Formats: sequence, C-alpha cells, structure tokens
Amino acid sequence: MKYIDTHTHLFSKQFNHDRHEAVKRAIGAGVEKMLLPNIDVESIEEMYALCDAFKENCLPMIGLHPSDVKEDYETALAEIEKQFGKRDFVAIGETGLDYYWDTTFKEEQKKSLLMHIRWAKEKRLPIVLHTRNSFDDTIEIIRAEKDSNLTGVFHCFSGTKEDADKIMDVGFYMGIGGVLTFKNSGIAEVVAGIPIEYLVLETDSPYLAPVPYRGKRNESAFIPIIAQKLAEVKNMSIDDVAKITTENARKLFKL
Repeated sequence: MKYIDTHTHLFSKQFNHDRHEAVKRAIGAGVEKMLLPNIDVESIEEMYALCDAFKENCLPMIGLHPSDVKEDYETALAEIEKQFGKRDFVAIGETGLDYYWDTTFKEEQKKSLLMHIRWAKEKRLPIVLHTRNSFDDTIEIIRAEKDSNLTGVFHCFSGTKEDADKIMDVGFYMGIGGVLTFKNSGIAEVVAGIPIEYLVLETDSPYLAPVPYRGKRNESAFIPIIAQKLAEVKNMSIDDVAKITTENARKLFKL
C-alpha cells in the first residue's frame, strides 16, 4: 500500500535530532510522498534542505501561517513571494485564519489569505487552509473568490456535517488526521457521512498524534494508523482507503 501525507512539518525543530530517520521510517511504512507546508520566513531554508535530501519524497509548499501574521505581515509576504521561481511548489500554504489564541490581527489575516488566494490562482496551485475557530469567515472568503483556478484542502478537518457540505459545495477536499482516532472527538461520526472522494490523509506532525501515540510527537510514519481508522469508519478495506486517498492527493496536488 502506498500513502501520501498531505500535511507534515518534518522540518520543524521537534525533528532536529532524527529528521532523516523520521522520513525513512515513513517511507518504510509506505508513505511515498510527504508534503511540507511552510510556516514563516524562517522555516523556508529548513524545508528546502529536507526536500533536497529526499527529492522524490518530500515536496514543498510556500505560505505564511495565519498565527504568524503580525504587524509586519506584508514584509513577510513579500519575502515569501520572492520564493516563486526558486522552487517548484505543490501548493500555496499553509494559510488561512486562526482566531483561537488571538484576534488582534484578524483583518491582517484576512488580507494575507486573500494574497495567498491570488498566488494560488496565478500559479494554478491548490491552497492549503488552516481554520481554527474561523470556519465561517474562511468559507465565506473562499466562496467569494472561487473560480475554476481555485482548488484546495481544509487541512485538519474537525467540523460538522454542515461544514463538510459547504466545503464540498466549493469543490475542496478535507484533510483527515490523528483527531479521527480520538475517542470523544465526534469526528468519526461526521467523516462516516462524507464521501471518501473528498478526503485526503495527513498527520500535521509533530502535532496531533493518533491513538495510541496521542500526546507524543506525531510523525508521517503514523499515516497507516489514520488510514486504518478511516477504513473502520467508512466500512472499507484499508487497501481501498490507501488507493482512493492517494489518488485524491495526486489529483489535488498534481503529483
């Protein structure tokens, strides 16, 4: 079985002591591609280094995480925009809106998201959306900006069936990760009613490790655990889950 981890931060400092080993463990577990969402200006070089070390397996995105949108966000975006042409990116992201910790820069986050959407349309790349306590605003912006050049994924989906319907209405995918395995998350019941053609697998490592590793560092090698849970939820074979979600990822990210 072959898998694609559509969202993993293997370049983050939590992997400083075993980064290459973590990639090799993932490859050994059948995860043939790991898509790396950029966070801020400082993370770009670490991300590039990992992609250079594993050219066939680790593929970069470019963007500014909404939690890193501050007073100087325009300067950061200008620096990120300079990266186009330096690399072939599989997506724009991660971007989006995050109102969980702080809403000081809510309007700046919206402006940043609109810039990312412009890039996605111009480059004809999918957009990877982070939405925390901000789904309504995010989907409103996506609906307003939607055209034939705008595709993407709501990463770390943890919403309601109504949220899922809105995402499918705009033709976007949903990223399913370790939260699916959490006993009281309620996500399994929602995902059971979502057609698998709209789902891709992700870890969001080093965060949100699936059971039985919950609370520990997550890594891309745990994708099969998430796939197994998805197979149970959808009453499908894990082979079919691997095949369909991998094909979904290939289609979305043009792999």
